[in-house]
Amino acid sequence: MPKLLGRIAIGLGVAVVVIQLIPYGRNHTNPPLRSEPAWDAPETRALAKRACFDCHSNETQYPWYSNIAPVSWLTERDTLEGRSKLNFSEWNRPQKDAKDAAEEVEKGEMPLWFYVPLHPEAKLTAAEKAQLIRGLKATIGDTPGALTEADER
Repeated sequence: MPKLLGRIAIGLGVAVVVIQLIPYGRNHTNPPLRSEPAWDAPETRALAKRACFDCHSNETQYPWYSNIAPVSWLTERDTLEGRSKLNFSEWNRPQKDAKDAAEEVEKGEMPLWFYVPLHPEAKLTAAEKAQLIRGLKATIGDTPGALTEADER
């Protein structure tokens, strides 16, 4: 039995090393900043930057572990998906889910549950959460800045 466990451990070690050769998930360059919403207050932007910008802007801060597969793959996927739905750095293009941002925070669906333990700065107090929700509603609401695909047509 110990010999089998040793072989399994060696096999897992080799697999971890080999998957590092897969290049996906290591392109940690941010696209250029285009335009931001007209924030209702600097505090709203500061809270959004703490809790939302890593996945919903072109100002992503990549931690050291985002260079190690398979975490690098998950980070890349989540960042690209987040930016495709809402990107505070590209306010000049349609924002698929901008009008839902405040509701997502209010329901506790954002930031994602698995993001906060690794990014404690994204954990908002109840007062900060309420302030962010009010600020997102005031900033995004039904304003022209929250373009939708229908608005583009």
